[in-house]
This record gives sequence, C-alpha cells and structure tokens, in this order.
Amino acid sequence: MKNVLVTSGLCLSVLLLSACNSDDKDVSSLTTQTTLVGGDSHCWMGGTRTDSGLDSNDNGKLDGNEVVDSSYACNTDLFTDKAVHLPFTVLRNDLDNGAMPGTKFEIRNGGYGSDAAPNPNNPIQFYALTDRGPNADYTGSLGKGKMFPTPDYTPRIGLFELQTNGTITKVKDILFKRPDGSLITGLPNSSSLGGTGEIPYDAAGEVIRQDMSQPYNAQTNPIKLDDYGLDSEGLAAMDDGSFWVSDEYGPHIVHYSAEGVEIARINPFADDKRNLYSLPAEFAHRRANRGMEGLTITPDQSTLVGIMQSTISNPDKSVNNNTLTRIVTINLATGAIGQYLYQQEIAQNSNSAIVAISNSQFLVLERDGKFFNIDTDVMKHVYKIDISGATDLETVTAQADIAQDAALGLTLKGKTLEQVALSDGWEALATNGIIPATKSLVLDMAAKTQYPHDKMEGLWLIDNKRLGVLNDDDFATWSNNNTLEQKYLDSAQSDIDGNTLYIVDDLSLSADK
Repeated sequence: MKNVLVTSGLCLSVLLLSACNSDDKDVSSLTTQTTLVGGDSHCWMGGTRTDSGLDSNDNGKLDGNEVVDSSYACNTDLFTDKAVHLPFTVLRNDLDNGAMPGTKFEIRNGGYGSDAAPNPNNPIQFYALTDRGPNADYTGSLGKGKMFPTPDYTPRIGLFELQTNGTITKVKDILFKRPDGSLITGLPNSSSLGGTGEIPYDAAGEVIRQDMSQPYNAQTNPIKLDDYGLDSEGLAAMDDGSFWVSDEYGPHIVHYSAEGVEIARINPFADDKRNLYSLPAEFAHRRANRGMEGLTITPDQSTLVGIMQSTISNPDKSVNNNTLTRIVTINLATGAIGQYLYQQEIAQNSNSAIVAISNSQFLVLERDGKFFNIDTDVMKHVYKIDISGATDLETVTAQADIAQDAALGLTLKGKTLEQVALSDGWEALATNGIIPATKSLVLDMAAKTQYPHDKMEGLWLIDNKRLGVLNDDDFATWSNNNTLEQKYLDSAQSDIDGNTLYIVDDLSLSADK
C-alpha cells in the first residue's frame, strides 16, 4: 500500500476527541473513511480515503464543508508498465501443429485485440474486439483464399475488468447479430458489397459451401458467403451503451445495440439498402485485409472518425507501395462527410487504431508487422495527430487541374492522390494545397517495453496520462506453407502469442491548446 497525505494548518487533533477554543465552545474533531473504487483520481486502482475535520455544527457527523484533511491509502497498481494476459478459452485443440509434427495445437478465443475502447460507465473496464475469427492464408482447389478452422465463429466484443490482484477478468461477450437477431459469421461478403474473391476453406481444405453434405457446384451449391459477415477491426463505444464497428470487408461501419443487434450501416456501396449514409466511393478500393482498421467517436459523441489501415488501391494495386492513407469523418446527425490524409512513416505500415482526444485531435497507432525477437528494428508507435489544419478533401472545389471524380475521389491532372504521392511525392500535393494531418510521437512501444508482438492494434485511452495497449494474437493460430500451426513469439516455440494488455503511464495524452 502507499499513502498520500494532504494536510491543512487548522486546529485539529486527528482520530481523537479534542477541542479548539472558538467562542468558548468545545468543537469535536471527527474522522470518516470512504472506500474508493477503481478509477478514482487519487487512487487509480481504488483504496481508502480518510477525511478529518471539526464538527462545527455539532450534528455528530463530518459534513463535506467540515473536512480539513484527507489522506489516501491506495491499492497497489499491479498493471502499469507490466504485461498482463487476458483470459481465453479453447475453441478446438484437435488439429495437427505444423510447427511441431506429431503434436496438436490450440485455437484460442483469444482474439480480442483488433481494437479496444473504454467502458464509459466504469473506468477500470474496457471493451476489446475480435476480427472475423481464426483464419490463415490457404490455397486450395479453387485458388487462393483463407482457411477458417471454425467457420461458424461469430465476431464479438468482450468486456474486461482489471482486478486489484493484478489479473483481468472477462465480464461478458457481446456477439454480433443481424437485424433479425440471428448470429453473423466472419465469412466474406459478396463482390457487390466489397468482397475481393477470398475463397473460404475449412480445416480439412474443403471449400466452405452452402450444403457441406454435397459437392461444390458454382450454380447449385456455391461458396458460402455472408453479406452481414464482418472482418471487424475498429471499435467506438457510445455513451448510450451501443457500439459502432468498422471492418475490412467493405469497408462497412455498423451500428450495434448494447446486445449486439445491427441498428444501422455505413459503407461506400450506394445501392446497399441497409445504409444510413454512404462513404465516398473511393473507399471501396480498399485492399484485402487492409480496410478501415481504426474507428473512434469524438468526445461530444457527434462524429465518427475512421482511418484506413494502408494505402487503398486507387485506382489499382500499382499504387500500394505508398505512405498515403485516408481518414474519414461522419457527422451522425447529418451524414456530412469529411476526408483527410495521413502520411505514414514507412510505406506499407498499418494504421491499426485511432482514438479521439478532441474533435480535431487524435491518437493514431502506426506499426509494422515485425516481431522484436527476429528484428529489433521494429516500429510500434503512437502519434498525436491534428486535422484542424489539414485539407478536407470533400470541400476542395473543381478548378483547372483539380477535379472530384465520382469513383476515385479528388484527382490532380487526372491522377488519384495515391498516384500523385507515389510518383511525384507529397510535395506535389502540398503545391496544390493538399496538406495532411500533423503528427508528433507520443509513445514508442518497442523502446518502452521491447514489445514482442507483431500486431499492436488496440488502444484504450484511460485518462490524460495512461494508455492501454492491446495486441491481436490471431487466436494463437498461424500458417506456414499452407499448413496451420500454433503462433509463437519465440524461436524456441515455447511462448504462445496471447492477448496481452500493457498500460503505459506518464504520457501526454491531452489535446494540445
């Protein structure tokens, strides 16, 4: 335990009945104790506050205006600057481990690392998001795709709570459901809603099809897709208990009730009758597995803000080796769209989370995909960015060589912004008045912790100095040469990757004035 003592120079004898001479009247001194819950500004993990003062009104109790001294006995913080594992269950453990022939491996749930968000009603609880479920690259009879060893898995949100003993417990799961209440899957969407032709296979390498008891036939027994399926990646927890979730399939941004039932949807497909609003059409050029990786809500709860993981294929894959990525803002009351550019440090990096600290300033998680045990020159950064001085692409008017293309967005001399940045550099954009968000580094996780995970993806903004960082463990599942295996963090294959929370203190996370 640690103690913080706040004192005052008034006449007082703590814990004893005594008197101060005031108009010849004895005034009793009193103390009271209050249990503090986690999240208290003095005792983050809870504790006890002892208040002392003089019973001036002689009512036998210590009123708030009579307190002159407060001392705090705080529970020990067992989380800051430590790696704490989240609990998991085993989905299946009957598959051969390609990394260790003759053994089996565990597919874990786990998987709560695609994003994180605070519980607005409890400061020591956080929500954590899964993606589409256990999957791995696989090439089968119909070509390249993904192996889904648990094809009926439903993407979900877990609610987790910090405990004073230094552990984390899961409070509940919220599974995503269609508007009719039925569970969704993580299987790909059809091409009209953003599907990129990923072929789903099961653990036996069979094409996942409508009727698994019958052979595949493109007409009579086709591939099983799910137009409500999500590869969920970004999470915003609303004050009313509902959630907005962004994904990598559409990209889709879906509003779910507190119970996980779909309420509304936003995507770049104008013909989708489920849409509340539509994103600009260029967002449909997202790359496979690199969609809208981050999502947040502004502090006033008015505006969703999403960030694309990497450069979109706009107009095609020739521009992918690029540092240009896009941020979109959506006013929930009006549907008004804003769009801004973010410049990555290294081409092909991943923007894996965005968190609002004001209506124009955000934290952005930018990372590579390296493991520290293989290459210590890794990038796992958190930046503070500001869009207040950046160009809103949606407000740029057509003139001379500048045009707004219905399918490609803003263009310069007929080139997309991705093409301009790749061929002519960011200077060419600036010359035409197109300025990205400003950014400054606030956290280097590799330097701070020798961060061992490849996928640093979730940010939990706790307060203006504490930040929770969460990894995506891929359900502890990996693939190598078309074979599933356990996902390890070390060359000795003894340390299985798992969801791990790191809380970093003493950061500058407030919005700049």
